[in-house]
Amino acid sequence: MATIIDGKELSKKLKEQMKDRVAQMRQQGIVPKLVVVLVGNNSASEVYVRNKHKACGEVGIESEVIKMPEETTQQELLDVVKGLNEDRTVDGILVQLPLPGQINEKVVLRSILPEKDVDGFHPVNVGLLSIGDDCYAPATPSGIIAMFKEYGIEIAGKHCVIIGRSNIVGKPMAALLLRHNATVTVCHSKTQNLGELTRQADIVIVATGHRHTLTADMVKEGAVVIDVGMNRNELGKLCGDVDPAAAAVAGYLTPVPGGVGPMTITMLMKNTLRAAEKAAR
Repeated sequence: MATIIDGKELSKKLKEQMKDRVAQMRQQGIVPKLVVVLVGNNSASEVYVRNKHKACGEVGIESEVIKMPEETTQQELLDVVKGLNEDRTVDGILVQLPLPGQINEKVVLRSILPEKDVDGFHPVNVGLLSIGDDCYAPATPSGIIAMFKEYGIEIAGKHCVIIGRSNIVGKPMAALLLRHNATVTVCHSKTQNLGELTRQADIVIVATGHRHTLTADMVKEGAVVIDVGMNRNELGKLCGDVDPAAAAVAGYLTPVPGGVGPMTITMLMKNTLRAAEKAAR
């Protein structure tokens, strides 16, 4: 039976460490600040933003949420981002995705200064990550690496299969694993014989947004399985992309909820602290 990787507990532990760090920074006159811009009335986005705001308060990071109406124009949003770029009290800027259809996400994300891009989505940070330089890496992949370290899971020399090639999880996850000397295979909706590939993997990371993407028969005995998915089953309960039956085969498994999710917000805050420290130099 798999050892459950408890992201909730690790998140709590890391937040306590950050709390001490923020207290020290405040004594030096450094007040880390994150601003989240929320456009429209997406209920899931509102929950995410509320959780981020709450988590910042728990560790002492100043947090502000700017809410803008659904009909906001692209230029209006760009003007807000420009103001935040120029505000020296703001260390991290996060524009919550998805945005309404009239706004081009790429244009908006590229308008955020790379040094304030704590989400790690700006092309400059993406490029730095791909060549192995210091940068802000996206929060979810960073959280997964932190879980590996906490549980003593070796990455170097291991075969890691990632299912999903999004800019938020799949691609940056591959870059981070390569940085840690893994052998990486990235699979997606056009991949053939997926099960053959996953059965060869020491580590499988699933981020597709579809229930039961990975079933027990697709997992090698003792493999590490990381479930990034967040779905609802027929009873309306939260579930991931991995069939729960995989727990009987895997060596380690992240639960949903309580696995990767809590770590994502924690790593976002960690990036904000780094941004504040860099800005204070």
